[in-house]
Amino acid sequence: MDRPENRQEFTLSATEAFVAHRNLLFTVAYEMLGSAADAEDVLQETWLRWSGVDLDEVRDQRAYLVRITTRQALTRLRTLRRRKESYVGPWLPEPLLTTPDVAENVELADSVSMAMLLVLETLAPTERAVFVLRDVFGLEYDEIAAAVDKKQAAVRQIAHRARAHVAARRPRQVVSPAESRDVLGAFQRAVETGDLQRLLDVLAPDVVLLTDGGGVVQAALDPIVGADQVAGVLSRISAGVSLQPVEVNGYPALFVRLNGEVDAVLAARIDGGLITGLYAVRNPEKLSRIAQATAVSR
Repeated sequence: MDRPENRQEFTLSATEAFVAHRNLLFTVAYEMLGSAADAEDVLQETWLRWSGVDLDEVRDQRAYLVRITTRQALTRLRTLRRRKESYVGPWLPEPLLTTPDVAENVELADSVSMAMLLVLETLAPTERAVFVLRDVFGLEYDEIAAAVDKKQAAVRQIAHRARAHVAARRPRQVVSPAESRDVLGAFQRAVETGDLQRLLDVLAPDVVLLTDGGGVVQAALDPIVGADQVAGVLSRISAGVSLQPVEVNGYPALFVRLNGEVDAVLAARIDGGLITGLYAVRNPEKLSRIAQATAVSR
């Protein structure tokens, strides 16, 4: 039986290790789940399991914590996939406020972008975990094998398959935050001035608009495709709202404010200097963290 002073020393050590790696663990969980709320739940579950581990038996605390987080995220991801089957309208990831230092790390920013998270949604759960751990965070295959409970040879095959799948669907090139800011700025000015031609100039001919209301607030239940159709929708809803530049998921985005409150978060996918995808998150559940953060900062 542990002596009280030894147990206290263990708890502090476990806490310090968890806090030191918390940002990494949250990002792993978020990239696997596309939900900040679910990622936080995974971190709570990770802590409960970690706090009961004998640290004397742990050789690499970071790897051990990543393994716990990955397994908890995989369990939750399978539950979420069943929930998404009955979701009303398009499902979009929960937008995540990010800081400029995330945007400066172009690879990390690209991995948490709305466009990339939607690509990751097309992967099977284990493929998604392997891709995130290997291609985003550069973990060794033996670490990943332990995390997903597979042999290294199988993990290498899964990584190869997932990488090819993502490469076929991701944006053609990584767009810098500066370029994104310029394109989104032109888009904002066109919407605010009601300049239809200016708006059409910044939209790709085959642009797709997805709106996520979750069946709670009004939103299109099907994708809106084509520059003319998207521009028409935007021109109808622009009256009475204000647009505010913000940093979301590692890239410039826009808050759509109605009566001063955040009514939607609008992110964009940009290819070749044109907007090829617009993602409007209106589901209040997915905006609750942003609403709290903006309320505190105002």
